[in-house]
Amino acid sequence: MRNFARKRPIWTVIIGFAALIFIWLIFALWPPFLVDAIGKKKVFLSALLNGITLGGLYFLVASGFTLIFGLMRNVNLAHGSLYLFGGYVGYFAAEWSGYWLMAFPVAFVVVGCLGILMQLYVFRKLEGQDLRQTLVTIGISIVLADLMLWGFGGDFYNIAAPSWLSGPVETFIATGVKRSTGELIFLKYPLVRIVIFFAAVVLGVSMWLVLNRTRIGMLVRAGVDDREMLSATGARIQYVFLGVFAFGAGLAGVAGVVGGTFQSVAPGEDIRFLLASLVVVIVGGMGSIPGAALGALIIGVAEQFGSVYFPTYSVVLTFLIMVVVLAFRPQGLMGER
Repeated sequence: MRNFARKRPIWTVIIGFAALIFIWLIFALWPPFLVDAIGKKKVFLSALLNGITLGGLYFLVASGFTLIFGLMRNVNLAHGSLYLFGGYVGYFAAEWSGYWLMAFPVAFVVVGCLGILMQLYVFRKLEGQDLRQTLVTIGISIVLADLMLWGFGGDFYNIAAPSWLSGPVETFIATGVKRSTGELIFLKYPLVRIVIFFAAVVLGVSMWLVLNRTRIGMLVRAGVDDREMLSATGARIQYVFLGVFAFGAGLAGVAGVVGGTFQSVAPGEDIRFLLASLVVVIVGGMGSIPGAALGALIIGVAEQFGSVYFPTYSVVLTFLIMVVVLAFRPQGLMGER
């Protein structure tokens, strides 16, 4: 940050001024002219919080994708199918057990095992062949989509959150004043979305610490850079990569449970979240966990604000961000050159 401020003082001032305006929009009571120009503050804040929590969901999907695609250089275009399959598995696990939390470990283990099979019988045999990996995983994605449509039908499945997470919670952000009493009106927001977002933050910090501060993370990064040299030291790099792939696939399954709780699980969600993961990884930077978090936040907020204020062009807005990033910083916002 200090280097950026020294090299680009004008941009630093502009960014700081924009941040102050944004903070004022969140915490201040809006004057009538601003309400007439933008709309109600409650709508603005709901779009902002929905975008942040959606960014948390996108990060859960993209974090597994950035481990597999960005870090291990395995082109897995069936990642969206893993997300959707995890959502279905989590739904039935929660229904049969009666516990919402049970859906997470079951989806992680089942989808992680599917990831192990893909690593053993697809990616290990097609190592370094990006085009073949792309074509094969597209085929796997189509087959899995048809199998899930055949097995689960075309219905929408919603994973019900437990009672202790149901209902809204009152925040400390004021949206207006009651005319009769003059009391402040505070925004209410679903508790389950807040809890899952903070869980995504904890998971992201933990993943970064593991990759950058532990021996396992050192082995993974060294294996990506020079696999032959690491193997010569006696490290079981194949087992390390197998574990990373299984973990990334398991994260996609967990994200499916979160998505089923946020919204619903239905055919077509696999393509949507695959595209979202690709955009997030491109915007944030290949193989960067902080980059995936930043990219997911930007894309989630842009998607929600676009759907509220620019509904006709909301899809274009997401890809416009990706084009701008590629034009000025091809390696991503936090990617290495």
